[in-house]
Amino acid sequence: MTIPVDLRSDTVTRPTAEMRRAMAEAVVGDDVFGEDPTVESLERRVADLIGTPAALFMPSGVMSNQIALKLHTDPGDEVLAPASAHVIHYESGAPGVISGVQLTPLADERGQITAAQVAGAVRAGFDWEPRTRLLWMENTSNRSGGCVLDLEETQRCLDAARERGMRTHLDGARLWNAALASGTSEAEWAEGFDTVSVCLSKGLGAPVGSVLCGDADTIKGARRWRKLLGG
Repeated sequence: MTIPVDLRSDTVTRPTAEMRRAMAEAVVGDDVFGEDPTVESLERRVADLIGTPAALFMPSGVMSNQIALKLHTDPGDEVLAPASAHVIHYESGAPGVISGVQLTPLADERGQITAAQVAGAVRAGFDWEPRTRLLWMENTSNRSGGCVLDLEETQRCLDAARERGMRTHLDGARLWNAALASGTSEAEWAEGFDTVSVCLSKGLGAPVGSVLCGDADTIKGARRWRKLLGG
């Protein structure tokens, strides 16, 4: 018997009967007032897995990514990202609409960029140039068929960015997959990034949701942007 496999997206998985029952029986409250114990428990668990002090539940990965852009940039800033990045190809031009930033693609090899590329792409600081403010990476790489990054080169990229005063964000929509495939924990992959976004709907059966992780002040700011954007 042939079993059809839908490869359009890794979000087409469906909750099991046990998941649906857990949803129906979950203790709920108003998250705007910080009164939803299930959401708070989820945020604590994900923060512990990623190795950050705080985390915030988001309706979608796109919202999580876009709020990260708002937190790290000002209008007119430049964001360095792999040419294959999800934020460039699949987020409806939101970086320009919401944050007013310029995305500069760096040629990547199956999602991987190098520290030399990062160092070479940073602007000199002339008034007529955008300010190179944020380094963006993605693990696993969606457009590259789910390829896992190289941990050592990723850390060298982060070093190059920090040395030049840049902030860093990891679109870790499939960070769970990267951890399993590489034998390296989510926290090890996330180390050194200012913010990390992870998805709950990527092959996990959850119907919606992502979580943005970072330090307490950053996540406090993210909560306001989530409300402003309707989350």
